[in-house]
Amino acid sequence: MTVIAGIGCRRGCPADDIVSVIRAAGRAVDVLAAPAFKAREAGLHAAAVALGVKLVFVAAPDLAAAQSRCVTFSSRAACATGVASVAEGSALAAAGPAGRLLQPRIAGARATCALAESGP
Repeated sequence: MTVIAGIGCRRGCPADDIVSVIRAAGRAVDVLAAPAFKAREAGLHAAAVALGVKLVFVAAPDLAAAQSRCVTFSSRAACATGVASVAEGSALAAAGPAGRLLQPRIAGARATCALAESGP
């Protein structure tokens, strides 16, 4: 099984903040997943390099489709991004339809993280 860290972050979030919230989740991860609208965030790319893992970006339709499987919903995220769960949605979308949530969203100062496991 593959463990995916779904990431939500503020604009300009440094890699250290992203790595810190992933480590707070307490598990080794194989992949970082973030929404496609964050593809230009240097901190995400640097965090993936620092952790030695692959970084994938989730397309908007896939992120939206994963929302029904999320357990944490943020009205602030919904207003800012159009989806109520960025981290969980990214992790679950990247994990695929048989994926399951391992760790609901945890929040750091400028980044959020949720863990999912890919299906068989």
